[in-house]
Amino acid sequence: MPSYLHFGEDDFLRCRFAVSPLWETQQAVRMLKHPERHGYHAHWLRRTGRAAAALDLTDLWLLMPRHGHCPDWLCPPPIGPAAGFEEEIAAVRASDPEEARADTAKSLADTPGGLDSAQARRWLRDPARMVRELSDAMEEVWHTLLAPDWARLRALLEADVAFHSRRLAEVGLGRLLPEINRRFGWRAGTLTVEFRGRHERHLGGQGLVLMPSVFLWPDVVSTFDPPWQPTLAYPARGIGGLWAAPDDRTPEALVRLLGQGRAAVLAALDEPAATTALALRLGLAPSSVSAHLTVLRGAGLLTSRRYGHQVLYERTPLGIALVSGDG
Repeated sequence: MPSYLHFGEDDFLRCRFAVSPLWETQQAVRMLKHPERHGYHAHWLRRTGRAAAALDLTDLWLLMPRHGHCPDWLCPPPIGPAAGFEEEIAAVRASDPEEARADTAKSLADTPGGLDSAQARRWLRDPARMVRELSDAMEEVWHTLLAPDWARLRALLEADVAFHSRRLAEVGLGRLLPEINRRFGWRAGTLTVEFRGRHERHLGGQGLVLMPSVFLWPDVVSTFDPPWQPTLAYPARGIGGLWAAPDDRTPEALVRLLGQGRAAVLAALDEPAATTALALRLGLAPSSVSAHLTVLRGAGLLTSRRYGHQVLYERTPLGIALVSGDG
């Protein structure tokens, strides 16, 4: 059943991209609950399995119905384009207990047996305690599972934002949205999202937050009720190679042609990336990666452009052909 987001004139001026470590933490918890989401993350799950098993996720899972409402207060829209987890979780801890209580009750009603559980009754009697307990649970998940890999995750998410920001400048919002995901449609100022459950909202000048996610696949989420800013979350580009070891994605013929280091750098650029992100991904020194990038760019295999404080590198058509083995 589709959801509809209706844009007014001012909404086009208030659309933005954002990356949220808090959102990724919530989605990682949800992914652990649903095996159908595990596909792209098998390596990460094997590596973190013991740590994940030691976490008690029961309370968080209680507020993640397969179909229905999840509490907006527990994972609100991103504060800014690149807020840190500490800033986001502080905002969650500052939630108004009575508003959190009403929001949580709505979610529990969508979970079979949720309102009748002993934990739900305790939460609804003492919402201030509920805010503390659930904030603590989210923070524990972040530090245990997400923080050690955040540099890699953030690099992928920022590469998605850079790519789609450039496409927005090239083709405009109406053409970009269907490109981002096949479930998005655009017609006459209305975004249609193929999403479980019907949802309709006039943006009312608030605009729209577009948020890539590592752990959301294969879903998309069009969410957040007033007064929260409308937000559209979608699977980030490039998650198929997120956890691959460098040798897994470097063609042998490319290694023979360019050498191991340069071949690994070229093969790793499935998405635009900066020197530091590539160094983290490949386990190489930033100085080595920088030297390889300079040579590859000089050979016409890469282009570079500035995005904020970073310089992003991506393959030219010749670089793409070499990696794919075409031509």
